[in-house]
Amino acid sequence: MPRIVETIITTTDASGEAYIAPLGLIEDGAHWIIAPFKPSRTLENLRAHPFAVASHTDDVRVFAGGVTGRKLWPLTAATTIKGHRLADCVSHWELKVERFIEDEQRPRFACAVVHQETHKVWEGFNRAQAAVLELAVLTTRLNMLPPEKVENELKYLEIAIAKTAGPREEEAWEWLMEKINAWRQARFDKSPEPR
Repeated sequence: MPRIVETIITTTDASGEAYIAPLGLIEDGAHWIIAPFKPSRTLENLRAHPFAVASHTDDVRVFAGGVTGRKLWPLTAATTIKGHRLADCVSHWELKVERFIEDEQRPRFACAVVHQETHKVWEGFNRAQAAVLELAVLTTRLNMLPPEKVENELKYLEIAIAKTAGPREEEAWEWLMEKINAWRQARFDKSPEPR
């Protein structure tokens, strides 16, 4: 299995408008692979403007926000490419697409890091931050996984939240639980009524 780095990817459309999305960058030798699902704005933006910025952040609300529709986070201009990074990030990589591999489900963009900067000291993740990241990924797969697996994963992740969460992690968890509870309700509404 390749190493995957969970980060916030910022892409730019043809008019210069920035779009952020939480994505896992896949390590591939000297390249990092961006593999957005079809259809997506990230995919269309990379086709129009083959550059991206990976913002490495310690604020897991950005990941939770990305999968729950809260995508308005302060951005600032990238240093060497036409693009944007999160204004409050630990570090960032500026990426240039060097190769494109078409795929019916997830096209792959092989990118080279053309610039990187560190903006503040990284203090490390606590278990609650890792739990929020895992739940953010899980919420993107609710309709792909058996409901029992989702519920079992959730029970395990809740332990880390109860023991180690600070205000940011609690807020991110609440946003994700709104999505989980909506999924639960939709499943309940589709259940056949007892006779």
